[in-house]
Amino acid sequence: MRVQLVIAPHDESRSWTVLDDDLDVVGPIESFLAHMSAVCRSPNTVRAYAHDLKDFFTYCRACGLEWDRVSLEDVGRFIPWLGLSDEARHGGTASVPIRAARCAPVTVNRKLSAVSSFYQFHGRNGVGLDKSMQAWQRQSQVASSWAPFLAHLGNHPVRKRVISLKTDRLGPRVLPPEQVDAVIGACVRLRDRFLFTLLRTSGLRIGEALGLRHEDLNPRRCEVAVWSRVNTNHARAKSRSRVVPVPAAVLALYSDYLHEEYGPLDCDYVFVNLWGSPRGQAMSYSAIHSLVRRLRADTGVAFSPHSFRHTYATELLRSEVPAEVVRVLLGHSSISTTVDTYGHLTAEDTRRALVKAGVL
Repeated sequence: MRVQLVIAPHDESRSWTVLDDDLDVVGPIESFLAHMSAVCRSPNTVRAYAHDLKDFFTYCRACGLEWDRVSLEDVGRFIPWLGLSDEARHGGTASVPIRAARCAPVTVNRKLSAVSSFYQFHGRNGVGLDKSMQAWQRQSQVASSWAPFLAHLGNHPVRKRVISLKTDRLGPRVLPPEQVDAVIGACVRLRDRFLFTLLRTSGLRIGEALGLRHEDLNPRRCEVAVWSRVNTNHARAKSRSRVVPVPAAVLALYSDYLHEEYGPLDCDYVFVNLWGSPRGQAMSYSAIHSLVRRLRADTGVAFSPHSFRHTYATELLRSEVPAEVVRVLLGHSSISTTVDTYGHLTAEDTRRALVKAGVL
């Protein structure tokens, strides 16, 4: 089985599907992934779910299971199967599962989430499922400190994933100032220097930056506007539209970039191909990946474009900027997302807090 990219001919939108060994579309997976695309889930999410369901269907085939006849116990056996070697997965020499070497617990949980969503979709569309699978989708409301509005009127079933692995909650990757300076200093092009400086001082996602138009930058007010719209380079703004203030030096760097490198080029996009082909077109994700690989090799700094967003948000919270303000700047829909993601503390953070309180 294989995961295949699908490009719609009418609008060149991208999605993913799963093909079997005869290169035929796997119908149950395709209908679910088509639904995911129709409700505007991110192509990256659809791609991840396609790989997860490919693994699950491969597991079902290896174990002689029909996808619409599996039980919750069968889903449970999917977890140790993910840790098997390729030979053991195909019935070869038995080996002790080494899950960490094949799939981290967070990856296993994502695959279980994909399988759960897959069966929830088909259950709602009339596929007869095993009773244990139906129960997986309809768990009774558990007692908690939070209850939905009018919960006292009845014990309504809610969706809950009852199979999962324990995972360590690690804070996001934050770059120290010297590494940020090293990456930006290693950029030999003004375009690249402006890009990473913008990411560092605005918290934009790389997809949001690649989708910027010149009209989105306001040098007079020192603001950058982020809009959710269709881009020719398939860049995506995941969150709601927003306006982010930036330092004046960032807009001065933008002006230098336009004057010295962009020149008379006629293009709406801010970040375009200037030396590679096709020249004058908006930069793609692959171009950014190539740039990041070169900078990592030159500086020895292990980073991704998203590291600059993590660094921006973490430093705002460390500077005691209210979490609600950080939420708006990042474009999060809920303040709990901001706090859960960036409310982590390092040993140095706790030390500073204790020193400030007079304990140390």
